[in-house]
Amino acid sequence: MNAKVKGSPDSQQVDANWKDPKRYMWLLGPALPGIGLAALAGYALAPKKLKALAWTGPALVHGIIPALDRAIGEDKSNPPESAVKSLEQDKYYDRIVKAFIPTQYAMTFMGAWLASRKKTPLEDKIGLTLTVGAINGVGINTAHELGHKSNKLNKLMAMAALAPTGYTHFVVEHNFGHHKRVATPEDPASSRMGESFWKFLPRTVFGGMKSAVKIEKARLARKGKSFWSLDNELLQGWAMSAGFFGATTLICGPRAVPFLAAQAVYGASLLESVNYIEHYGLLRQKDENGKYQRTQPEHSWNSNHVVTNLFLYQLQRHSDHHAHPTRSYQALRHFEKAPQLPGGYASMLLPAYLPQWWYETMDKRVIDHYEGDLSKINWDPDRKEELMAKYADYAAKVAAEAAARGASGSSSESEAA
Repeated sequence: MNAKVKGSPDSQQVDANWKDPKRYMWLLGPALPGIGLAALAGYALAPKKLKALAWTGPALVHGIIPALDRAIGEDKSNPPESAVKSLEQDKYYDRIVKAFIPTQYAMTFMGAWLASRKKTPLEDKIGLTLTVGAINGVGINTAHELGHKSNKLNKLMAMAALAPTGYTHFVVEHNFGHHKRVATPEDPASSRMGESFWKFLPRTVFGGMKSAVKIEKARLARKGKSFWSLDNELLQGWAMSAGFFGATTLICGPRAVPFLAAQAVYGASLLESVNYIEHYGLLRQKDENGKYQRTQPEHSWNSNHVVTNLFLYQLQRHSDHHAHPTRSYQALRHFEKAPQLPGGYASMLLPAYLPQWWYETMDKRVIDHYEGDLSKINWDPDRKEELMAKYADYAAKVAAEAAARGASGSSSESEAA
């Protein structure tokens, strides 16, 4: 038998020689704005013949990537723990994330120039807006990865990635608000069971902004500074967005303004769509002192679909990210007990926009995760009683099956002993 026992000398040697099989596949992340830029360049050269290129972004996000996810499937493998330190220290992975930003800016400038031309048809302007907005929405994920790093340069680059969508407050709110309150009713970025995306959207947008201002005011007050200090990270981010929008408008003219505003709204909405997906219905329980338990992998929906994970720096391994926020994307792990989505994030976007489709896809999964215990779910308070009545029979069935499995497991352990 040639199997290696974990911890044995042979196993340690294998782990030491382990190499990341996705090392060069991670380049798909920074390649995305390059794909967008190439599509816009092609459209600019032949706008009539290559008209469809204006719609490259929506086609990728809602069509091509979900199809590739289904075709290629999942990868549940984890890097060996002995390789994690070298993975974290390898600057190659950090450079990949940062490489997204220059091409992102070039693509956005080109999109603004094309959309501001008098001869560009309205339907093409809409396609260009959605293409640039989609890729800048993915750019928010670049900011997410950089924003979790401690040094100032990474935080500034995170805000630079967010500037085209005007969503720079995300750097403050995500790290110090969302991560603290995740999977609780107090978190504006954690969706509740029975809450549609369209109800969640204003709650998370305005709640996140309000939270970011409160967090930054408190941070500056501890340093003896006012909100209007130059040290205010929110003001720094908003200034970067204003500078970007101003420079683009100066170059491309005032017709670029509607394009810039619309692509920013669409890009930011993609972020909030993903927020909606990531924690739907999940709830951290309270201890006897009324304090929420520590964030565990079970408090985030997970997905191991390969293609979306490569484009999103493995954001879909969200369970490990929230349980261990400082762990870099290349070292994030799959956990068997973490709740699993039926598809990758890209595949879940359209269902999220259509409430009935979403509820049919996800509600019973939430109940399954909590083994029929409806008291453990993060409910939309406006629909809690209605939904508890609706799912009472299904929850009872799930609870009975869970109890039977538990009894069977206890019996097996007794026989083994």
